[in-house]
Amino acid sequence: MGTRLGELVERFGGQLVGDPDLEVQGIAPLDGADASHISFLSNSKLRALAAQSRAAALIVAPLDDATVAATYEGARIVTTNPYAYFARAAQYFVALEETPPPAGVHPSAVVHESARIDPTAHIGPQVTVEAGAVVKAGAVIGAGCFVGRDAEIGEDTQLFANVSFHARCRIGKRGILHSGAVIGTDGFGFARENGVYIKIPQTGRVILGDDVDVGANTTIDRGALADTVIEDGVKLDNQIQIGHNCHIGANTAMAGCVGVAGSARIGKNCTFGGAAMVLGHLEIADNVHISSGSMVSRSVLEPGQYTGFYPLAKNAEWEKSAAIVRNLSSMREKIRALEKQIKNLTDNTEQK
Repeated sequence: MGTRLGELVERFGGQLVGDPDLEVQGIAPLDGADASHISFLSNSKLRALAAQSRAAALIVAPLDDATVAATYEGARIVTTNPYAYFARAAQYFVALEETPPPAGVHPSAVVHESARIDPTAHIGPQVTVEAGAVVKAGAVIGAGCFVGRDAEIGEDTQLFANVSFHARCRIGKRGILHSGAVIGTDGFGFARENGVYIKIPQTGRVILGDDVDVGANTTIDRGALADTVIEDGVKLDNQIQIGHNCHIGANTAMAGCVGVAGSARIGKNCTFGGAAMVLGHLEIADNVHISSGSMVSRSVLEPGQYTGFYPLAKNAEWEKSAAIVRNLSSMREKIRALEKQIKNLTDNTEQK
C-alpha cells in the first residue's frame, strides 16, 4: 500500500515542492531508492548522493534544499528535521502494511479470573496473566509472556514474545518491551554477617512511564523498599541492567550493555554510549552525555559531555593515579613557571 505526498504533508507538516498526488510505496536509503520510494537527506555531506538519487521524492532541510534542487528533479518535502520526519513517515508506512493482532485471549493462554483484560487487548498463545493484573485497551501481549500479580500494562503497549513483567510493576501508554526483557526481578540486595550473605527482601516495584522502549534481554530490578522509576520517553537498548531503586529521568537514552548500579539517580535528556557504567548512589544532572565505555564513578552535577576510563590496577594505585590526573592542570602551570625561571637563570649566566 502506498500514500500520496500530499497526505504525508497533511499528517506531518513540511513544505511540499512537487505534485501532491504523486504516490510512494515506502521509504528507502538515498542509494537504494527508486521511483516508488521517498528518501531523506539528514546529513549535508551526502548532498551529492541525494542529487543522484532515483527516489520519487526527498525529505530535505531548508539548508540543503537549494543545492539539491539544482540537480535533483524529483519532488521534495522541506522540513527543519528530516531525520525525525523520516521516523514518523516510516512508522506510517509500517502501519499501512501491518496486520494488527486480533483482540481477545488465545485459547492456550492462562488468565486468572480476577485479572482485568480490556476487550480490545490481545493476549497471545501460552501467555500467563496472574491474579489482579490489568491489561488496558489496545495492549498486545505476545506469545509466552508472563504478567505477574497486580501488574498493570497501559494502553497500546506491546510486549513482544517471552517478556517477563513481574508482580505489581506498571508501564504506561505506548510502551514497547522487546523479547527477553525482564521487568521487576529482585534487586541485588544482601547483608553480610560472619562471611554469610543474608537476602534483603525486595518489596518495591518498577514503574515505567509512557512511551518507554526497553530492548531485548534488558533487565530492570524492582526497588528494595521504594520503587525503581523510569520516566516518560526513556529509551533503553538491548542487554542493559538497571539496578534497584534507580530513577531515570524523562527522554534519557542508553545504548547496549550499559549498567546502572542501585540507587543511582539520572536526570532528563541524558545519553549513555554503549557499555558505559554508572556506580550506585550517584546523581547525574539533566542533559549529561556519557561516552561509550566510560565509568561514572562520581556524581555529575553539570550538563555536558563526559568521557573517562582507566586501565585496571590495584585500587590504591588507581586512586593515586586519579589524584595525579586531577592535579595535572596545576602541575602544568608549576612546570611552566619552573621552566621560565630556569631559562632566566640560564640567560643571566650566559650574559655574565
